[in-house]
Amino acid sequence: MKTRLSLFLTLCIALLGSYVYAQFGDKPAQLSTIKVKDDLFVVYNDLVPGNTTVLVTNQGLILVDNKFEVDFDNLMGQIKKISPQPIRYVINTHYHGDHSGGNVKMQAQNVQVVASERARRKMVEANQPGAPNVTLDNSVKLYLGGKRVEVYHFGRAHTDGDIVAYFPDHRVVSMGDMFTVGEGLPPLVDYPGGGSTREWPRSIEGALALDFDTAIPGHGKPATKDDLRKYRDMLTTLGRRVHDMLTKNASRAEVEKELRSRFGFQDFHIQLSLDGVMAELK
Repeated sequence: MKTRLSLFLTLCIALLGSYVYAQFGDKPAQLSTIKVKDDLFVVYNDLVPGNTTVLVTNQGLILVDNKFEVDFDNLMGQIKKISPQPIRYVINTHYHGDHSGGNVKMQAQNVQVVASERARRKMVEANQPGAPNVTLDNSVKLYLGGKRVEVYHFGRAHTDGDIVAYFPDHRVVSMGDMFTVGEGLPPLVDYPGGGSTREWPRSIEGALALDFDTAIPGHGKPATKDDLRKYRDMLTTLGRRVHDMLTKNASRAEVEKELRSRFGFQDFHIQLSLDGVMAELK
């Protein structure tokens, strides 16, 4: 069973990688930096790889996500423009390579990698390099240079190991791919990775209970708490709509058409998610 699951996860990761390479090539992305607060930044690219959040303290840096391995040098270049302080921690919001691909090179610099236990398990089962050094089941707090980051796992969403990084003194959350912003970024339910259309809105509810103003998505520019509420509402509508269609014996082709036309699903989302969405919401 373990061998079969490992193969399944490896194929899923390969599918994610082949899609990205087909769309964007295998060269480093052009990155820029967005200032959120005086000591909090986002290293950003229009679509992929995923965003990297950078918290600056006088004892080092805490990162949320670290892009693909191929982006490592460009990412470090952007970070050095922000601060000369060394990186102490990187939080992986989930196991996908556009959020965790820099782990190995950062671990070589004595950076501690933090993720949910479920995300670490996915990386190990799929023989993905750079497995986290520190894991959490529900929550953990990181303290560095007089500043605090709270990390929470609220349940299944994009994967079963998604976590949220909360910066309470800044009133900011970094959501990973539980939340994406922009054209061409519909929700991707990674069923091989344990994702859930039904449970995703409830997991966002956990994040919405935190006291914040700004939500940093996994992809796209920083947004507001109200934007995150609207994203939750869209996911709720998606789940109810597919469930209603299935209770009326809608065909696979009809559900696919609805997901494409109403919710913006593309070929990749259909390939990875459609059968899982139908099975879960039947």
